[in-house]
Parts: sequence; C-alpha cells; structure tokens
Amino acid sequence: MTKLKIKTGDTVRVIAGDHKGSEGKVLRVLRDKNKAVVEGINVVSKHTKPSATNPQGGIVKKEAPIHISNLTLLDPKSKEATKVAYKVEGDKKVRVSKKSNQVL
Repeated sequence: MTKLKIKTGDTVRVIAGDHKGSEGKVLRVLRDKNKAVVEGINVVSKHTKPSATNPQGGIVKKEAPIHISNLTLLDPKSKEATKVAYKVEGDKKVRVSKKSNQVL
C-alpha cells in the first residue's frame, strides 16, 4: 500500500477530468485503489433493485471514487492548492501546508 497525502475530511480541488475546478470534502479514501470519494463530485446514477432497506428500488444518485492523482489538497487559510510536507512536533508527526506552513 502506498502512503497517501490526502485524508478523510480534507478539502480538495479536482485538477483533471470532467469535474475539473470543482471543490469538495473527502468523505472516504480507498487506499488499496488509490482513489477517494469526494462530496458532490463524480455523482453517478445507480439503478437499485427493490430490497428490504429500499423497498421502492429505483435510481439513486451517489458519489463514485475519483483517482487521487486528479485531486490536489487546498490550503485551509488561503484556499489555494498546496503540497504537503511532514514535520515532527514533539513526539507527533504532522502534515504541514507548504504554502502557508500551517498544520493541516
């Protein structure tokens, strides 16, 4: 498994593909597939059969995973794209924004 710099709860911007330029919050990260599910981005229509939980069935809109390489992390202060650095503060290793030097 690879080390990913994007985590659940981060705000990201799409830099490539159909949803280029849109921003959202990471809901889930799929580390084994190098993908992330982002709120409101890559929404697909899924046809569902009637079941016990959904007796009506029908078409459900849900977010599909998008590849990590198409996402960039946004700086919490300036809302600009930033890279991630790691620093050791005390006995903790923390992620730091390269743009503003602020802990993510």
